Amino acid sequence: MNQPYLSVIVPAFNEVFNFKKGRIDNLYAYLRRQKYSFELIFVDDGSTDNTTGILADFIKNKPEATLIKAIHRGKGSTVVTGLLAAKGQNALFTDFDQATPIAEVEKLLPFIDRGYDVVIGSREVEGAKREKEPLYRHIMGKGFNLVVKIFIIRGISDTQCGFKLLTANAVAAIVPKLVITRTDRPRHDAFTGAFDVEILFIARELGLRIAEVPVSWQHFATTRVSPIKDSVRMIMEVIRIRAAYLLGSYTRVK
Repeated sequence: MNQPYLSVIVPAFNEVFNFKKGRIDNLYAYLRRQKYSFELIFVDDGSTDNTTGILADFIKNKPEATLIKAIHRGKGSTVVTGLLAAKGQNALFTDFDQATPIAEVEKLLPFIDRGYDVVIGSREVEGAKREKEPLYRHIMGKGFNLVVKIFIIRGISDTQCGFKLLTANAVAAIVPKLVITRTDRPRHDAFTGAFDVEILFIARELGLRIAEVPVSWQHFATTRVSPIKDSVRMIMEVIRIRAAYLLGSYTRVK
């Protein structure tokens, strides 16, 4: 098969509810309508429900779609697994619940043509739309972004939107240099972490061009997010990235 133009990576963890909403059907239908070639990569993060069974059925007779079954190590490791498997000229990772709809990629792709290496969807820059977001979630996001700006990266308003596009060259340059995100340690709980921050930190250190683009985003209720617990864990991950940098773990970046 010729190299596809776009690899779309969808991490999955206990997604039966979201699948029943038809969001993945809509994602696939959208990609099929496009003029460019694509591949669709589902990476299951050790789901304990029937997510893998449903996805296995879904990809039947869909030559563009594949399913990778992984042990449960958290979202960051799951996304990295997909990035390593991607064969496209560009790789997009997007959430299973499609909080940012796949059609928003139309806003990101033109920046690749302009020479950007990493293009990230943002809920904070002018022109972005946020729908149905509880106040506590907005406060959590604002607080976390402030911590990121203080310790790691300045100049990026929203590091955590789960909708990011990287060129194949950017993936090849960034992924081998990850320190905090790449782990073989299994987990026993839902965990997102600050893998986006580490990706962007390394991209900035490498001098790659990063564009932050406003997108539409809608909050979907979930029992996976604990406002206090998850905020603390994500901040600790940012501190770990900062500590790894100070201890010289990223010396091979430049």
